[in-house]
Amino acid sequence: MCGIAGCVSSEELTSRQREQVSRLLACMVHRGPDGAGAHSASHAELAMRRLSIIDLDGGWQPIYNEDKSLAVVCNGEIYNYVELRAELETRGHRFYTNSDVETIVHLYEEHGLDFVRYLRGMFAIALWDENNSKLILARDRMGEKPLYYLEKSDGLYFASELKAILRTGLAALELNPASAYQYFHFQYVPDPATMVLGVEKLPAAHMLVMTAHPWQSQLIQYWHFEEADPIDADPATTLEAELDRASELVVRSDVPVGLALSGGVDSAIVAAFAAHKYPGVLQTFSVGYAGGAASDEREDARAVADYLKVPFTNIEINDQEMVDFFPQLVYWRDDPIADISGQGYYAVMKAASQQGVRVMLQGQGGDELFWGYDWVRRALAENRERTVRNRDLRSYLNNWEPVWPTGLSRAGLGPFLRSAGGLRTSWEKQQRLATTPDSQIILYELSRDFQLARKSLHPYLDRKMALGSYGKAMVWPFEMNGFDAPLEVQITKAIAHTYLMENGVAQGDRLGMASGVELRLPLLDHKLIETVVGLRKAQRDDVLEPKEWLKQAAAGRIPRRFLDKPKRGFEPPVRRWHQMLFERYGNWLIDGQLVQQGILSPAGAKQLAQGPFPKFAVTPISFKALVLETWMRQMASAQEPA
Repeated sequence: MCGIAGCVSSEELTSRQREQVSRLLACMVHRGPDGAGAHSASHAELAMRRLSIIDLDGGWQPIYNEDKSLAVVCNGEIYNYVELRAELETRGHRFYTNSDVETIVHLYEEHGLDFVRYLRGMFAIALWDENNSKLILARDRMGEKPLYYLEKSDGLYFASELKAILRTGLAALELNPASAYQYFHFQYVPDPATMVLGVEKLPAAHMLVMTAHPWQSQLIQYWHFEEADPIDADPATTLEAELDRASELVVRSDVPVGLALSGGVDSAIVAAFAAHKYPGVLQTFSVGYAGGAASDEREDARAVADYLKVPFTNIEINDQEMVDFFPQLVYWRDDPIADISGQGYYAVMKAASQQGVRVMLQGQGGDELFWGYDWVRRALAENRERTVRNRDLRSYLNNWEPVWPTGLSRAGLGPFLRSAGGLRTSWEKQQRLATTPDSQIILYELSRDFQLARKSLHPYLDRKMALGSYGKAMVWPFEMNGFDAPLEVQITKAIAHTYLMENGVAQGDRLGMASGVELRLPLLDHKLIETVVGLRKAQRDDVLEPKEWLKQAAAGRIPRRFLDKPKRGFEPPVRRWHQMLFERYGNWLIDGQLVQQGILSPAGAKQLAQGPFPKFAVTPISFKALVLETWMRQMASAQEPA
């Protein structure tokens, strides 16, 4: 919906500080091309750029309460604002706009800091309470809307995008070594850290309360993923009702709505529920790749659109377009995220924008919430075996899982050779079971990219970087911290709070905003998530086929033939694209920013840049290095790409 920025200080703000906020805002015009607004108080400055979605004429921010003692700017949408407004009006509150954001100030008047618990939506909020000299920053439960902040000697600054903080000079472009280490293992940096020293993300489902007098801060977690009550009910009918309600709320808009249709299960289900609730409103878009990529699902997507009788737009990306745009793609993602599929996300959003569509739906969340990833299922099974703590030969042999060749081709022999017939992978599993603390979930250790980084990263690193201690940074996202929930819920929370939020959700928001399009994710509605968690506490679904609960819930909306197929998303021709990118940009790594900042050694950077290409595939470590090097170069530039 927009970009927000601001500053709060224990001293009266200077003109220079207010100018800094204006400069932050000027770096985010793409997030709010329709206009700007600001609120100035003695100790605070709030500002926003607006992309008009609800109350196009009257919803300008900041928005105030009746006596203007409260001012709010908000990036996002409050989906249940109609219901909230009706209740607040019965309590005597007066509304001056039809904006969803106006409910926030009145909820704060009624409930204080608990106001955020009543919001159903995606949001990053900055609320200034003049009477108490207090700034409240709040972020939605699943981190759909970003918010970055840093504390300096003259106060606390915040903004919707990291590059705004860097481009204004509020923070130096100095890499955080622990974050870089995380990135090479995960392909992103989990919150609250960022790649930049001194800058943090406000974690999802948290509020940061800053008081000017006396100067103090308080970080509050207002929602916990795992705390839903058990639900002993039929999963299909229960989830169908929640999907219906989520679709009704999430699709609300005063502008045209589109949907990114991949041809897979999740987007087909989102399309079916949205088209049922709002007939004649939805437009669909699907992306494919020139050259006949095996993962091109445009025909499957068109079949879903034809069945639902919704307009369909076919988008094709050619290889040269991808190579030329790569540096700008890295820039627009804001955080360094090493996901080659980002070009598809951007192309869909750009096409939607060109057709006047300002709101786009996607099916993100289905894989993470409903056991769509095989390696996550294997992680669940391995966590269940953790009572096995012996390292002796008999225990190892009892846990040996043989792997046999399936043919004489590379694909047939590869798994057999890599695992030494299952002996090596079974030994690695035995070591994980024996050494992982009870307080930590085994999860990413089963991801091939993570395993490769753990085994192969250190020879490429600068010596000082290689000697660093990053153990805590690697495990804290997977610590259970004593919460009492079934293992199935713990695994779901871990993958949702890492890969889903920091990879899929993050780049979806940034690449949508780069084109002036707001992304909405119905499957991440927090009431739907609480329903899934509650059902999972009462009954198991991991023993069923992947996404079986979700498919059963959608059975009355779309034929099963559209659902009994794997979801591949907007997956590009990875190997070909990697090789083309390294032919064009690989030499950037040689004596580049990562060498200068002491992340890679000169020899390691050269090896990653040149590698054994094109005979062999580009390794995940090489691609992550190229993305991070490109990100450094783009962030160091003072000019926004055209």
